[in-house]
Amino acid sequence: LMRPLQGCRGRGVVVGTVTLCLAAGWALQTPGGVSLVVPQPNINATVAQNILLSVEYSCRGVATIEWKHVSGWGTTSIVEWRSGNYVNISTVYKDRVTTFENGSIQLLNVGMRDAGYYFVTVTEEYGTTAYGTIIVNVYEIIYEDLHFVAVLFVFLAAVSAILICFMWLCNKSLHRFQKKTAHKLTASTTEEIELETIEC
Repeated sequence: LMRPLQGCRGRGVVVGTVTLCLAAGWALQTPGGVSLVVPQPNINATVAQNILLSVEYSCRGVATIEWKHVSGWGTTSIVEWRSGNYVNISTVYKDRVTTFENGSIQLLNVGMRDAGYYFVTVTEEYGTTAYGTIIVNVYEIIYEDLHFVAVLFVFLAAVSAILICFMWLCNKSLHRFQKKTAHKLTASTTEEIELETIEC
């Protein structure tokens, strides 16, 4: 009696597993559900650089993607589009944003005001929504400061060299002038001595 009962239990486990697999398969086939992956949630950029705010979404229906920027200056809507349909880019970002099918956007020529939080919302036509956040840090270009210092140093060195040359020329001219004056004084003293000798 024990063996048939174990067989029934084994069949029950198999039937239960098959039912669970069928239910999971049915759930996967029904519309709804959106997933969003943000591979790089932190981006460091320098001024005037182009940056890619990369995401990857997947859903069974048609999705609407929306990007917003939040910073100390407020919240700005960047772009909103429906896959395969319209693209609505904010006038502030009109010539600076490129959209991609996977939900990513590229931001051109970033400035200090572009630092902050970037929020992406992917909404499927059946109502499911996924959210993602990317933090962007924008830094001044250091080598420009070094370039300015180098140019200033070269300029000051050139001015110093010109001043040194000018002082050398002045010194040389003064030395010649003193020589001529000394020569004239010597000549006039000699004439006076000669005159005195003649008078005697």
